[in-house]
Amino acid sequence: MEVGLLALFVSAFISATLLPGGSEALLAWMVHQGEYPVAQLIASATLGNVLGSLVTFGMGALLRLRYPLKTLDKPQHQRAKRWIEQYGAVALIMAWLPIVGDPLCFVAGWLGVRVSLSVVCIALGKLLRYLVVAGLFM
Repeated sequence: MEVGLLALFVSAFISATLLPGGSEALLAWMVHQGEYPVAQLIASATLGNVLGSLVTFGMGALLRLRYPLKTLDKPQHQRAKRWIEQYGAVALIMAWLPIVGDPLCFVAGWLGVRVSLSVVCIALGKLLRYLVVAGLFM
């Protein structure tokens, strides 16, 4: 993997964890520069972001093993819990959203949502977001 694609992957991975990041801006800049094929950029960003979300999902799943679900006190966790309880894994299509996306993945892991469907829904939402971002800067 070339350095630019690796940097985008790492930025997207970090952006999908509980740490702040801005992979959309890097993707937009890289698309505008035209140094790499857009499909490679979208694939790199999507893969990194999905894997980052799965780390957050896994953190929730591990926490569930030690601490059964109790009251979540942060408002974004409460909102995420309501969405997951109402829509199940399909709510994870919205995992790309700022503020609530990371808690969605975390709470889904904590609630024991099925991993296979979660991966598909997370990937779909992330891919669509990056397709839009790339499309705006082509």
